Amino acid sequence: MTSEQQFVDAALRAWKFNVDRVEASFGKLSDEQLQAQVAPGRNRLLYLLGHLAAVHDRMLPLLGIGPRQHPELDSMFLENADSGAPAPVASAALKDALIDADHALWNAFSQWSPADWLSKHTAVSDEDFAKEPHRNRLSVLLSRNSHLAFHHGQIVLTEPRR
Repeated sequence: MTSEQQFVDAALRAWKFNVDRVEASFGKLSDEQLQAQVAPGRNRLLYLLGHLAAVHDRMLPLLGIGPRQHPELDSMFLENADSGAPAPVASAALKDALIDADHALWNAFSQWSPADWLSKHTAVSDEDFAKEPHRNRLSVLLSRNSHLAFHHGQIVLTEPRR
């Protein structure tokens, strides 16, 4: 394995680790448990679930993988704060949307070479990419992985103390 492949492998392992633990955490929560707030006056777990599903769905076109599958989630989970109102989307559908996006991402990720990872994402022009080559697919993965880990920490805050 080349040095470049080792860097990509490390990033993919970190992504997979966080995806697996977030999906497992949400998977074991009931509809009632998903109504828990991370902290008083903060987002509910249901909102975090929809938020992550929308963010991961947005990664599909951003990384040149394919079209979005759930653009309807943006209004509820990206453009507006958690109001505490019942979500118009069932929690099971949100769990499925997150898992579907994660699987589509992983299927593409596992096919890419190190050069593919260092190519530009779709939100940067060729001209800007020539000046800022760090605006690549790998940087998107790393930033979204940090985002995912942050929200996993919020999920953990709602777990009962042992």
